[in-house]
Amino acid sequence: MRLPGARFFVAFLLLPALASAPAAAEDAGARHFAPCRACHSLDPAERGLPGPHLNGLIGRSIGGDPAFDYSPVLRKARDDGLRWDVSRLDSFLADPAAMFPGLWMSMRGVEDATERQALVRFLANPASR
Repeated sequence: MRLPGARFFVAFLLLPALASAPAAAEDAGARHFAPCRACHSLDPAERGLPGPHLNGLIGRSIGGDPAFDYSPVLRKARDDGLRWDVSRLDSFLADPAAMFPGLWMSMRGVEDATERQALVRFLANPASR
């Protein structure tokens, strides 16, 4: 027997779970960014950290924060005109030293692709913070 409106009732029950999915993804990105906070800020006005600020990273030149002293390999990337995009950031976070040998940053990389993608989404979408 088919109940009229049953699909709508099921959809109504699922709405809270569907609405919380983006929030859960944002929370995952923020969680994965927590260790990065030891060296990086999302506030461009915050200075004196071991790493540059990461606000507005997507579209920015690699080595593009003029107030930060980058390693020679990142200065070369900037001089070569390389910019951060989602794909490049994902590759970088997977294995920073492989992408930029001689990098001063000591992070190993984020091996888990799901965690890395959550972090990339978090960094790429300032509105989510």
